[in-house]
Amino acid sequence: MSQFNAGGTLPLTPENLPALAAAVTVPTYDRSRLRPGIVHIGVGAFHRAHEALYLDKLLALGEAQDYAICGVGLLPGDTAMRDALVPQAGLYTLVERSSGTDDARVVGAMIEYLHAPSEPETVLERMADATCRIVSLTVTEGGYCFNQGTGAFDPAHPDVVHDLAHPLAPVGLYGFLAEALRRRRARGLAPFTVLSCDNIEHNGTVARTMLLAFLERQDPDLGTWVAANGAFPNCMVDRITPATTDADRALVADTFGITDAWPVVCEPFTQWVIEDDFPQGRPAFERAGALFTADVKPYEKMKLRLLNAAHIGIGYLGNLAGYTYVHEVMADPLFERFIRAFMEEVTPLVGQVPGIDLAAYKATLVERFSNTAVRDTTARLCQHGSARLPKFVIPSAVELSARGGDSRYTALVLAGYLRYLQGDGEGGEALPLVDPLGERLRALARSGGADPRTLLEGCPEVFGLELPRAGAFVEQLTAALRALYADGASATLRRQLGA
Repeated sequence: MSQFNAGGTLPLTPENLPALAAAVTVPTYDRSRLRPGIVHIGVGAFHRAHEALYLDKLLALGEAQDYAICGVGLLPGDTAMRDALVPQAGLYTLVERSSGTDDARVVGAMIEYLHAPSEPETVLERMADATCRIVSLTVTEGGYCFNQGTGAFDPAHPDVVHDLAHPLAPVGLYGFLAEALRRRRARGLAPFTVLSCDNIEHNGTVARTMLLAFLERQDPDLGTWVAANGAFPNCMVDRITPATTDADRALVADTFGITDAWPVVCEPFTQWVIEDDFPQGRPAFERAGALFTADVKPYEKMKLRLLNAAHIGIGYLGNLAGYTYVHEVMADPLFERFIRAFMEEVTPLVGQVPGIDLAAYKATLVERFSNTAVRDTTARLCQHGSARLPKFVIPSAVELSARGGDSRYTALVLAGYLRYLQGDGEGGEALPLVDPLGERLRALARSGGADPRTLLEGCPEVFGLELPRAGAFVEQLTAALRALYADGASATLRRQLGA
């Protein structure tokens, strides 16, 4: 029997789904018949708005019943997600928000959630079991334990150091993958497919390279077996999904009558392009809107160089100009012109993308950034820059410099990041720096001031080795950074655009 809360809302539980069906789409498939064919590591908002939704759509069609998700949290702080999802049997509300409408559905694709620090053996056995055919990842760019500037594996990462010394008691990503694969080999099972869904160019290749580098140090024979038999498809993922807020919880309660401890709110747009390399089988994600291809690279480059790089400009320059939300930045005609100009500048680097009209794609990006309902924050876009800049902006800067073309807008995007690192806003307010290299970067920024070379040369992990030698680009970067310090973001944009 449905049990209402005092406020007239229903708790999100399997028993209450029939009563909720009048207000939202709910799972109509029998969740008790599902088997966990996918173990997903890093259950955040994006995974639940993306991969889990695609699977939920397949389950609603009566397909993929052997590919339900067992979610895994690797971090001690993931207890909050566990405490939210376990009482709800893995159910959560997904709200797609546009400037005009809100559309909600309860997603039932996740049938189990495990907290690795509390139950490591259970996690290892889920991955080592024959039912598991895919281990997917959303562990953020920084979760892959490699030098963002050079691409080299980082054997000094604390998780790596621990797991190399304690292979049977892992705490990090590669330690868990290695021990689960070791058990599968001992049982005569093929490796699971590792599917990275993070915003990293060639994400599957990066996952493969870093795992093999780890195994080379821990268990070379296992590494040889994985290299010969494992699969690491690349994929491009796209959906703007801000972190859940109390306002989102209130929205779900007030609009749809659901008490949900951790709903997800996102934009309506979603895209998933996947390299078709799944030797152990896969769900027919194409039936839910995904695109399978032999080569993901053009789609990756398009998304990272245009969407993600534009987000960098919106986040840091918009924040410096005093804007809280992304849509507020885009409502400023000056910033909209700048973002359009920046995307035009880097478009020649993207090349041809099969089936994509780049002009229409860029227009869609402006529309998506301007969505007033999603309420994505500039503060979110300013987090973990040391992992994002080397993937989204610096490659374009290096390529533009090599071509000898104009790169004034790319220089200004990067200058916005360098100016933000200094830590004091244009009005003297403190700028929070959420980044594992934050203290070091801030010290370099304050030492160098308006001269970017201190940062470029002092942190090759972020800026690489080529960018500091790109003379013409560094000159443009220096001019942009000096202008930001002297005049502020809006005045600098106005001068650059001739407005």
